[in-house]
Amino acid sequence: MSVAKDKKMLQDFCIRLSAIVFPSGLAVRLILTLLFITSLAVAQETERRLIPDGTMGEYLEPIDSLEKKKFLKNRIIFTGRFSSLRVGMGFLYEFAGYSQDAAAMQQMDSAGLSLENQFKPRDFRILVNGQLRTKRMISWKAGLMYDGPTREWFMRESGVTIAVPEISGHIFVGRTKEGYSLNKVMNGYAGWTMERQMALDVIPILADGIKWIGFWPKKRILWNVGIYDDFFSRSQAFSTYSWQTAARIGWLPIFQPRENKQLHLGLSYRFGKVESGEMRLKSRPESNPAPFFIDTDNFKSKHSNHVGAEIYYTEGPLMIGSEYHWHKFEVNNAGKVLFHGGEAVISYILTGASRPYSTTSGVYAFVPVNKSVFKGGFGELEGLVRISNLDLDGGVVAGGRFWRLTPMINWYMSRSLRFELAYGYGILHRFELKGATQFFHARIQVAIL
Repeated sequence: MSVAKDKKMLQDFCIRLSAIVFPSGLAVRLILTLLFITSLAVAQETERRLIPDGTMGEYLEPIDSLEKKKFLKNRIIFTGRFSSLRVGMGFLYEFAGYSQDAAAMQQMDSAGLSLENQFKPRDFRILVNGQLRTKRMISWKAGLMYDGPTREWFMRESGVTIAVPEISGHIFVGRTKEGYSLNKVMNGYAGWTMERQMALDVIPILADGIKWIGFWPKKRILWNVGIYDDFFSRSQAFSTYSWQTAARIGWLPIFQPRENKQLHLGLSYRFGKVESGEMRLKSRPESNPAPFFIDTDNFKSKHSNHVGAEIYYTEGPLMIGSEYHWHKFEVNNAGKVLFHGGEAVISYILTGASRPYSTTSGVYAFVPVNKSVFKGGFGELEGLVRISNLDLDGGVVAGGRFWRLTPMINWYMSRSLRFELAYGYGILHRFELKGATQFFHARIQVAIL
């Protein structure tokens, strides 16, 4: 059968399916007008490549296979005349308990803070995304998140990803993560610990702009370069820069995906112009319900430079990784100050699974579950240990220093359900005191993404 006939059959099938999935009616037409914003092409030829879902390393199912495959029961996927549509959600609920020595309690009093044991929602998010029916591969996504600590709703990664094979990559336009640091870029629900390392709290979680992400298979080199502005996000709490640019490059000297073996080396650089000439850096102790243990208060600064180095090695169920970051700020009338911090982690999935690596954005993806507890299996069990630190004492700026050791267990009961149990021991240097805190964490994660 010719390609033209195959294409015509696919078009007819998609049109009939669209009529079933999307019945006529004014309300439905209005919704489709908003969701399916382009009609450049009715169908595309068979596409076997995976389609990036934004910039965090996930993928969409190709449209040509949507009608032919049986979807996972926990996925809501539709195909329309102009785009596919996938609906997802995520929810985190956790317990955090604390035990402090006398010096640590005195530090909290000096900062005017209280540390309370509590059950609390971490966040809840709703996501929609899809692939347009255009000859050039174009995907889109939109996300909305309720943030537990601030009790506010705000937009997560939302925008359009356009395939540009002519330059070996994709262009993303919209709200996204800047691309600085492997651990910062990857989906937070896929991370091996409950919270990212403290040294990344210096970098805003989101930015509005344009980013080029790419991968050169022959040389096993990946990269992303972006520039961002706060025109739309000026009122958002995360927007502490009026504009910034960030770049990251990674190299895979070892890359054997079939054997689940790779060595990743990466470097990141970032420059930012500080919003209104004033900056404040602060970080929680890798415990979301806790207050900010280290805090510089406001200081005058025009711009900052950031450099990060990363190394990760994976072989089967074993993963060893480390990142370290240096943050240099130009402080008005006081020269430059340098803050720094990082982490080292070792993880082993006791049930034999391997955390997959994605060359899209150069990040790790969700741990695959061979047989969930809902199908008579055990799921996957991971044990890990991480040590991390952040030093916000630099020159005329004194925000404190904190380090933490965290052993942890992750039980992936199914693709969508995860239980986390962690203990932490941390030391805070602040107010000329050295205080110790013990952390006791438990979290349930639901992710239908």
